[in-house]
Amino acid sequence: MKKIKMGMIGGGIGAFIGDAHRRASRICNDFELVGGVFDADYEKSKHFAKNEGISPERCYKSVDELIKSELALPSDKRMQVVSIVTPNALHFPFAKSLLSAGFHVVCEKPMTITVKEAEELEKLVTGKKVTFALTHTYTGYPMIRQMRDMISKGLLGTIQRIDAQYYQGWINSIIHGTESRITGVWRLDPKHAGASSCMGDIGVHAFNLIEYTTGLEIKEVLSDLNPVKDDVKLDLDGTVLLRFSKNLKGVIRASQVCGGEENNLTIAVYGSKASLKWAQENPNYLYMLSDSEPTKIFKPAHGFNDPLAESSHTMPSGHPEGIYEALANIYKGTAKSIRGEKFTPGEFPTVHDGVRGMKFIHSVVESNKGGNIWVKV
Repeated sequence: MKKIKMGMIGGGIGAFIGDAHRRASRICNDFELVGGVFDADYEKSKHFAKNEGISPERCYKSVDELIKSELALPSDKRMQVVSIVTPNALHFPFAKSLLSAGFHVVCEKPMTITVKEAEELEKLVTGKKVTFALTHTYTGYPMIRQMRDMISKGLLGTIQRIDAQYYQGWINSIIHGTESRITGVWRLDPKHAGASSCMGDIGVHAFNLIEYTTGLEIKEVLSDLNPVKDDVKLDLDGTVLLRFSKNLKGVIRASQVCGGEENNLTIAVYGSKASLKWAQENPNYLYMLSDSEPTKIFKPAHGFNDPLAESSHTMPSGHPEGIYEALANIYKGTAKSIRGEKFTPGEFPTVHDGVRGMKFIHSVVESNKGGNIWVKV
């Protein structure tokens, strides 16, 4: 099948997330990167394009130039989808321009800076009838998809408690260094990152995993956020209490200052019959706990898994898979949608998930500023 022609905004030399997207698109084997705007510095962008074997004619100075030039090409030659892998503040203006011009979009999270922007993109996607994929990468793991299916079948009974945690420690060396290092990190600058650092960057992943796996929407949050140092403008640590309904509660704990932690994302859903636990640093194992039976372990590439989970592994059983393969699964689902093929809900996060994420981030910030009060999501 003919590969989908893809462009990229951002993700140039030295950009981890841009490299991850390119690897994922190659793993799923449905996309071909043909051009883009890879860096704000045009010389660096051209250097990157040369290294990637991309024609210099399709290495553009700006997103506006990309749109104009690509639309001038025959339909079978132009880009069909563009991946946005820039700092947060640029997601909305670039996505809006691309969607308005009829391009499909893959976008890094958080989708926008404000809820209003997120809702505007949702209306655009609906009106233009294009595909919009938000890369909440962890939803691409086979065992997260297995977790979703098992919960939807009622195997846990009545859900009684939900816990999610996301701990990192990478920012310690920055905030305890010199002031110049603090001001040089875009994730700590509200102009580029938005209203939150910790909750906007990693807490929202925990939020997304909860709603993705359980099919439930969080109704209210109460948060206690901490910038850790007086000269830091955004939260670096926090705890968020969750209300789903009268009898269902939960918690999200997230931090970027847990020394020694690397990418410790976990989720646990506790039910009246059984419970499920999963950890991102050991993603091929899903644990099912029960009061009446021994603990069960589910792994990818086995026929006993549910269809979406079973279709999401890229290797035979016993061969470890990781973050690139998870992101590739999202690209795989996106490709199906772009081609008009049938796909399973949950194969890729949508623009609606982006709206939910922005509502979570701003509700958490509002709760903290209001003196730790309950705020609707």
